[in-house]
Amino acid sequence: MDVLLRVLTFVGGLALFLYGMKVMNIGLEKLSGGKLERILERLTSSTLKGLLLGLVVTALMQCSSATTVMVVGFVNSGIMQLSQATGVIMGANIGSTVTAWLISLTGIEGDNPFIKMLNPSNFSPIVAIIAVGILTFVKKGKKYNIATILIGFAMLMIGMSTMSDTVKPLADVPEFSRILTMFSNPVLGVLCGIVVTAIMQSSSASVGILQALSSTGALPLGSAIPIIMGQNIGTCSTALISSVGAGKNAKRAAVIHLYFNVIGTVLFLALYYIADGIFNFAFADTVANQVSIAIVHTVFNVATAIVLFPFAKLLEKLARVTVREGKHHDENYARLDKRFLSSPSFAIDQCRTLSVQMASLTQTTLADAINMLTDYDEATGEEIIANENRVDEYEDKIGTYLLQLNSQHITEADSKEISLLLHCIGDIERISDHAVNTLEAAEELHRKNLEFSDKAKEELRIYIAATSEIVGLAFSAFATGDIKQAKTVEPLEEVIDNLRNELKKHHVKRLRKGKCTIEAGFVLSDLLTNFERIADHCSNIAVCLIQIQEGSFETHEYINELKKTEDAFFLEKFTGFTQKYALPKKGKD
Repeated sequence: MDVLLRVLTFVGGLALFLYGMKVMNIGLEKLSGGKLERILERLTSSTLKGLLLGLVVTALMQCSSATTVMVVGFVNSGIMQLSQATGVIMGANIGSTVTAWLISLTGIEGDNPFIKMLNPSNFSPIVAIIAVGILTFVKKGKKYNIATILIGFAMLMIGMSTMSDTVKPLADVPEFSRILTMFSNPVLGVLCGIVVTAIMQSSSASVGILQALSSTGALPLGSAIPIIMGQNIGTCSTALISSVGAGKNAKRAAVIHLYFNVIGTVLFLALYYIADGIFNFAFADTVANQVSIAIVHTVFNVATAIVLFPFAKLLEKLARVTVREGKHHDENYARLDKRFLSSPSFAIDQCRTLSVQMASLTQTTLADAINMLTDYDEATGEEIIANENRVDEYEDKIGTYLLQLNSQHITEADSKEISLLLHCIGDIERISDHAVNTLEAAEELHRKNLEFSDKAKEELRIYIAATSEIVGLAFSAFATGDIKQAKTVEPLEEVIDNLRNELKKHHVKRLRKGKCTIEAGFVLSDLLTNFERIADHCSNIAVCLIQIQEGSFETHEYINELKKTEDAFFLEKFTGFTQKYALPKKGKD
């Protein structure tokens, strides 16, 4: 019964330790707001820069697996080149050693009260109390994220302390000591490290368990060394699993991670055992503790990086030989990589990039459709249909990905951005539908050999110019987030509404006078309706951009209030657009 209780206590401590790591990672991710990932994306122009950035980012995120998985995603989406990824992977291995050093603080002992307080197991309860106090009264923002990091740190340290206290009595059990000394066999030690780390999907966690076992005083350092080597290989399993189904370069990035650790392990152990055979290292028989394990872990990763850094290109070539050229991987939507879901802010950036591409394609499609009214071409018509289908696919892929992001741990700012993008991509897609409607009108004009009167052509030209400008304004504001530019959309939308009413009146007069055929009139009416609805969708996009700043999506209420209060900026722009798109004075129809 006592053994079962100890096992349950150890597992409970391990669960607290792992959950603490997870909570810390979530808090750090929210606090950074995707900035760490953006830094990795932009500042890895050289292998050395990549190494330094990988080190810093992993040290801050407290998870090398998260960094390497992110790198696999970067390479898969084309954001990062394979040569850049090599340096980041090396740096991530070094950065992963920070956790071991934090955990090693639990081994601090002494009679001095100040020394005692340096031990995390002693001050962690205080940290937890402070964090809970903040979380009780603060529900969002930086303070909330900092408190999340603190509570995660406290749980991690308390979990570590629980594991250590549980296994300490095992020092007097001969069978336990014999099991630990078994791993002095390098093959068994390496295999043990690989298996445990692969199961836990975290080298930091497996190193933490090893440090907890070292508190028994029954683990020789000579047995710990091969286990630590195996742990570094085992952590590669996360990136390898992550690369399944990815492009060839993403697989190569994961393979580089594996080769880096395997080659480092072989070199390190070979040199260690050769030197031990010659010099008979005394420290191999000494008892391992948290600090010595942290030292070995750090020395191995730093030494491996130093030795293999000059051979980064060779590692890349080796990965290319291992993962050969095969079927081309479709990278059109590779930015929507599932690996980025664990970093919502960065993933949202990828959605925004693709949404801007979607808007640009829609604007081009609409411009081509408008040109078809005066210069019909079947090949261009087929391209317009193909582009509209691509826009539909953009909306489907981005929308699905954004809904997946909603289920992640996201900040309020991220939630607003997701809502904005979901609203806007719907309106952008509808504009592309109206581009196809415009194409159909052009096809009817061409097929039936219909033509508008000169007056109708001039009025339609002005109306189209206003529509083209509102699309440009709305899409530009969407791409840049320029709220001032977004506020110029609604005044122009009002002008377009007025123009439509005027053009309809003039059209009716021409019909009465017999200066326009009924068939041409139907086409003109369809065009006026389509362009007016395009303006409405542009208004939706602009108002959504404005309203997101106020945390509300009451679009109609905002527009009505804007017009009722006679906003000075609105009136100024409305007057300017009215003059710019004034219809020609009455003349011959």
